[in-house]
Amino acid sequence: MALAIFGISNDGLNLAATLFVLAIVVVWLALIVYTYLDAKRRISDPFLVACATIGSFFPYIGTAVYAIVRPPEFLEDAHERELEIRAAELRVKQLTEASCPKCEYPVEKNYLRCPKCQQRLKDPCPNCGKPVDPRWALCPYCETALGERPRRAKRQAPPSRKRERAARPATEEAPQAKRSQSPPTKQPPKEPAREPDADPRKA
Repeated sequence: MALAIFGISNDGLNLAATLFVLAIVVVWLALIVYTYLDAKRRISDPFLVACATIGSFFPYIGTAVYAIVRPPEFLEDAHERELEIRAAELRVKQLTEASCPKCEYPVEKNYLRCPKCQQRLKDPCPNCGKPVDPRWALCPYCETALGERPRRAKRQAPPSRKRERAARPATEEAPQAKRSQSPPTKQPPKEPAREPDADPRKA
């Protein structure tokens, strides 16, 4: 005679109870496997995956708690989202580089100036003449070193202009000083005044 479960002596009811208990055990084991596989897809830390799996050994309660506190997305979805964000940032960067920083007018890569606002975009290479970014230290087309000498010369240009402006008044004052130092012009001697002739009537 088969062993009765829950004190049931009827064979039919005993079989039904046995199948019910077996189903509960199978579902519990399936939940343990599901928790492990789902945690592995959602959590990158192996220690946290092991903790979630061990917690699921508590029948039904461990899996329910894990379903509440688990991450909302899979690792693959998070990775794809990061790739999409990077691609969007790259597109925005390309659009900003392909537009004028002053007026945002669309420009080409080989433009030296903006055709709309005439903003300086790039400088020509001193060797090959192709447009290069002012921030570059080397021309990528002819491998010419772009040193800081031109920049220093440009920076030192305003003082030379100031010196020229300061030298101009000195050169203009020199002719005026020569004119002031020139000897005075000689005036012709004045003729002595003639005395009036005597009246013949008085004589």
